[in-house]
Amino acid sequence: MKPKKVPMRKCVACQEMMPKKQLIRIVKTPEDEVLIDLTGKKSGRGAYLCGKESCFKLALKNRALDRALKSKVSPEIYEQLAADFIAVEDEFIAAQGREEDE
Repeated sequence: MKPKKVPMRKCVACQEMMPKKQLIRIVKTPEDEVLIDLTGKKSGRGAYLCGKESCFKLALKNRALDRALKSKVSPEIYEQLAADFIAVEDEFIAAQGREEDE
């Protein structure tokens, strides 16, 4: 039987290719709202980040999300994403642990 193909995505900050499930998706919805999408299924333009805070800080410094989402991301949205990212980081790590157990 043929092994199942694992979709790969690139972190916009560190440029490392990783399986899609190991990355956090930031999405710009059609209503121009920028938010974290843990499901990976919200409609809109997406950008992927490693689950590490250091990658988020690098993306902030390099304005990587601006380029990936093809629009200007305001400082207020970066601040909100930073707060959300820290809150989501623990949940994301726990979800990865559950997947590895299966």
